[in-house]
Amino acid sequence: MIPGFSEHHIDVGDISLSVHLGGEGPPLLLLHGFPQNHMCWAGIAPELAKNFTCIVPDLRGYGASDAPHDDAEHSVYSKRQMAHDIAALLDHLGHQSAHVLGHDRGARVAYRFALDHPDRIARLGIIEIVPTAEFWRAWDAELAMRAYHWTFLAQPEPLPEHMIGADPAAYMNWTLASWTRTKSLEPFTDDALDSYRTQAADPARIHAMCADYRAGATFDRILDEADRAAGRKITAPVKLLYADRGFPAKTGDPAALWTSWANEVTAQSCESGHFVMEENPEATLACFLPFFASA
Repeated sequence: MIPGFSEHHIDVGDISLSVHLGGEGPPLLLLHGFPQNHMCWAGIAPELAKNFTCIVPDLRGYGASDAPHDDAEHSVYSKRQMAHDIAALLDHLGHQSAHVLGHDRGARVAYRFALDHPDRIARLGIIEIVPTAEFWRAWDAELAMRAYHWTFLAQPEPLPEHMIGADPAAYMNWTLASWTRTKSLEPFTDDALDSYRTQAADPARIHAMCADYRAGATFDRILDEADRAAGRKITAPVKLLYADRGFPAKTGDPAALWTSWANEVTAQSCESGHFVMEENPEATLACFLPFFASA
């Protein structure tokens, strides 16, 4: 549990999401990434809750949310479907619109939500990604080695599921540590690590995480390319925070990549590995508290 937050199970159509709620003020959605869940926000959500009503769901397939099986088109775990989940969640909670802050896969859900539901987002915060189509386009040998999981997890079922399932705790520990600035598990609390390891021990959630990346290699990428060709842009103000030792930093100029996707973009970098909220919570709060508060 996130300190001071309450957990709820909310139906959003054909599935139920586990959602943690806390705070008062304008609604702020916090969307986690791979291989994590709501616990990645535990270090900063209580501070954000002093100014905002924080809504912290486990994305479908993660944490304690439902984990349906993937379909042949990989639409079940597409970011369009996950964004639809978020829209239904806001409906249930009675919010017409909200600020959205996403990290990793959650940031991909966040910008798809901004594109598909532009009237429902006030401001968009992005942590540690560039758009999916742009990331695929930026691949070279160095980035391919660093981001190997994009192709590994997207392999046809059940290859990656079987390989991760052989020792899920070891896979989780290695993945988390290897993407930090210090190459260690030091940034993560015991509670967070327990939550991530428990998640990885469930075959249904291993499948869901792989399906998330299968969608990224197919459905999500194709949808991004279509939006790019049509000249569609995010109308909400966008703030990007990326790590000096993270994935977007390897793409060249991540801020420039975002300017072709949104009308208003500001960006900054900080000292961190990929897991910015846990590795450098001070920088995360310093970046996004003023951004959302000034709306």
